Amino acid sequence: MFKVLGIDHVVLRIEDLQRSLGFYRDLLGLPVEREQAGIHLTQLRAGRSLIDLVPGGEGAGGAPNVDHFALEIQPFDEQELRAYFTSHGIAIVESGLRYGAGGEGPSIYILDPDGNKVELKSAPETQR
Repeated sequence: MFKVLGIDHVVLRIEDLQRSLGFYRDLLGLPVEREQAGIHLTQLRAGRSLIDLVPGGEGAGGAPNVDHFALEIQPFDEQELRAYFTSHGIAIVESGLRYGAGGEGPSIYILDPDGNKVELKSAPETQR
């Protein structure tokens, strides 16, 4: 349905590894690249980038340890994305035009199982 194109990496503190893998690996389609058991780190490949999952819970003050991160995807079809995520019980919490590394284009925001905001943004070649 869509392909994630990139970000360098983001490290997320998570509550439950299996639940997070269900979201990032199974729902978003990001494969596990490597696991470092000694430091409890699981790295998922997101195009040219990595998302690191580290069990350990919430960030400072009880808030998620990141505001959000953006994954560049293609193709970007908001209606198809809405249908896809709705079928998996994931709500789109915000949508609109946003400025990113490739310029301004459409994006949507969803939340992962730990409440981290994930922006899915159109790739430059698919921006309208």
